[in-house]
Amino acid sequence: MGKIYDVIILGAGPGGLAAGLYAGRARLSTLIIEKSQDGGQIAITDSIENYPGQVLEGESGPSLIARMTKQCEKFGCERAADTVKSVELQGDIKTVTCVKETYQAKTVIIATGAYPRPIGCKGEQEFMGKGVSYCATCDANFFEDLEVFVVGGGDAAVEEAMYLTKYARKVTVIHRRNELRAAKSIQERAFKNDKLFFMWDSVVVELDGDEILQKMTVKNVKTGELTTYEADEDDGLFGVFGFIGRVPNSEIFKDTGLEMDAAGYIPTDADMHTNIPGVYAVGDIRVKSLRQVVTAAADGAIAAVQVDKYINGSL
Repeated sequence: MGKIYDVIILGAGPGGLAAGLYAGRARLSTLIIEKSQDGGQIAITDSIENYPGQVLEGESGPSLIARMTKQCEKFGCERAADTVKSVELQGDIKTVTCVKETYQAKTVIIATGAYPRPIGCKGEQEFMGKGVSYCATCDANFFEDLEVFVVGGGDAAVEEAMYLTKYARKVTVIHRRNELRAAKSIQERAFKNDKLFFMWDSVVVELDGDEILQKMTVKNVKTGELTTYEADEDDGLFGVFGFIGRVPNSEIFKDTGLEMDAAGYIPTDADMHTNIPGVYAVGDIRVKSLRQVVTAAADGAIAAVQVDKYINGSL
């Protein structure tokens, strides 16, 4: 222990790295703790087309994140490859206890993110970013004029399915029940969409293909019948979008006094303040309407500026 940082950032996704960039540039002593690879969910995205100022010739999640990481290094951010076990957020000095070491800081920026609830079928992990997606806004255009399947039956699943019909030639919602859980107003719009179809009482049990997604096995939960779908020969692939919920990485903040909503997301004000002084939340972990790289980066910049003001007595 020993050193007390100005700020510890938990997570090196776009929000955490943007916070590190702004904090380091403000000459704040900054430590970014990340247990795995930088980038969070964006690290597994093969292609990005909607980040302002990106490389137009071809931008991937890893290439964008690599430049963000180098910017943090340039401005003096220290790094720790460690897994957080517990945190103490109350008081003037915050303590972060990890597997390898314990760290302390005057402020903490929480950028631990959220992850899509997996579909839970064989082959899902292998085809993430290669036909399997969890974000229509991010990836819909990669499936223009192709066939797409959406797994889920709630508000988000049906709304995203309708969004996908702007790009795909056919969208089929796969739902384990015989009726949707989405609000009636959403259902009414969905049933009027002539590009939207429904596969009831069904679950995806396996995804397969030659490097890209080309085959899917679906099981009828009532009859047990298995049906295999293969990509159209001219298409070469199809898409599967999972929308059965997201899970915030907030388990370690329980019993710390940090306010969270029923789902485990952290509410903040417009300046990323949580209910605990000196503690901020950015990116997918916080309550927000749009979870994208660009909004996470904005959150991180705002939080770092607020940290600077907090430490220098401007707040």
